[in-house]
Amino acid sequence: MGRVAGKVALITGAARGQGRSHAVRLAQEGADVIAVDICGPIPNITYPHATPDDLAETVKQVEALDRRIVAVHADVRDRDALKQAIDTGVAELGRLDIVVANAGICIIKSWDEVTPEIWRDTIDINLTGVWNTVQLAAPHLIAAGGGSIIITSSAAGLKGLPFLAPYAASKHGLVGLMRVFAHELAQHNIRVNTVHPTGVRTPMGEGGGLTELLAKNPRLGGMFTNSLPIEATEPEDISNAVLFLASDESRYVTAHTLTVDAGNTQY
Repeated sequence: MGRVAGKVALITGAARGQGRSHAVRLAQEGADVIAVDICGPIPNITYPHATPDDLAETVKQVEALDRRIVAVHADVRDRDALKQAIDTGVAELGRLDIVVANAGICIIKSWDEVTPEIWRDTIDINLTGVWNTVQLAAPHLIAAGGGSIIITSSAAGLKGLPFLAPYAASKHGLVGLMRVFAHELAQHNIRVNTVHPTGVRTPMGEGGGLTELLAKNPRLGGMFTNSLPIEATEPEDISNAVLFLASDESRYVTAHTLTVDAGNTQY
């Protein structure tokens, strides 16, 4: 019996990286999956964008575990499309127990190079997109009698990492949003928590520009250093934390900021 057997998980940003890893890890432990991803370009992103083929690969890996999956192309900024994706998945799979609000972007720029477009897109996807996801999915968890909502924040949601102004602002905002949802949804037996990774080996984690900026600002480089002797974690490391928060092992854990950061934020 898997740790989330018989449950259904909604995962945004599921085409690759952490999102795909979460889908596969939860499927390994018995969950069926609703996988949502924009699968298209976003302006100013310096790393390759997710594609329909990426989402198809997530489907292939989940189905190889003999689990059901409903995959939908949808933008978390588009409430109508996102609601349809969630409702369609729940109708097909029968219920919703777990929400992993994972979709996000990261654009590395110095403070004076951040444009209004970069600010708007980052806040709209990383913060408003999570609000959309939780608000639209929560009624299904209430109908199921409870559940777990896991929000992907970042080490930059707990400390002001330089050259990430819109990203850090959005990820800090998620902590406040999580705490409000955790208290308001507690009466429905719904737990809400954030996960805070340090760098993760994903396409987003390989976005360019930081090395050059740190070379010009060497005093700030130490802020990105992990206490444990690693440069970055693997997606599976974060997925294990997501699995814990999704499972009954964490049944009394809510309104919590769970760091998987190799000590980066602990000082």
